[in-house]
Amino acid sequence: MADSLSDVPSATAQKIAIAKQKKDAGDQAFKLGNVKDALKSYHEALMYLLGLDKNALQNISGPSRPADPASSDPTKGAAVKEKTEVDDILEKIYANMSACHLKNQNWRRAVETADKALAKNENNYKAMFRKGKGLGEQGFFEKALKILEDLKTKNPTDGPLVDQEIARLRAIDEERERVHKKKMKGFLNKAEKKGEALFNDDAAIPTENKGSFIEEVSD
Repeated sequence: MADSLSDVPSATAQKIAIAKQKKDAGDQAFKLGNVKDALKSYHEALMYLLGLDKNALQNISGPSRPADPASSDPTKGAAVKEKTEVDDILEKIYANMSACHLKNQNWRRAVETADKALAKNENNYKAMFRKGKGLGEQGFFEKALKILEDLKTKNPTDGPLVDQEIARLRAIDEERERVHKKKMKGFLNKAEKKGEALFNDDAAIPTENKGSFIEEVSD
């Protein structure tokens, strides 16, 4: 803990510097295909960044700057959020962690970390794409489609890539639905055959026994 308030800015600056080093290490590990080490470095970076005093951050880098103007809709009177340097770093870390989780096919965590990146910047196109992909892989095709269509509107340049992903997820969804219907059909067929067997067994009971059985149940 710092001994005085004058020590806070320098201590905070040191934490930010270390966090940047950890993030860079994570980026390099990811590029080399070492997803486990990448996630480890990103987690370590978060430990240095989360909970930092925003007043101290402003003392280091000056007043907080507005977020991407595109993230606010002036027609709705939305307030422009202020961002610090740490917010920028956290946004990138969470977006990169989402990419790692996609590599590990951990779709739920991919969506969760993409959401955290989008909380810092709702126009982070990579995070939007990764969230859409993660949702689609979990079977939430309609939610994925909505996000990816929104991404196409905001970033038409990546339209062809997004269309390709939508087509892939739609194919997965259709196959999942086909398998589900096949299973349901098999289940219903088994239930129908079982019902017929019970009916046939009941028909084989002698008339007098059937009457006796009914009377016993009534008692």
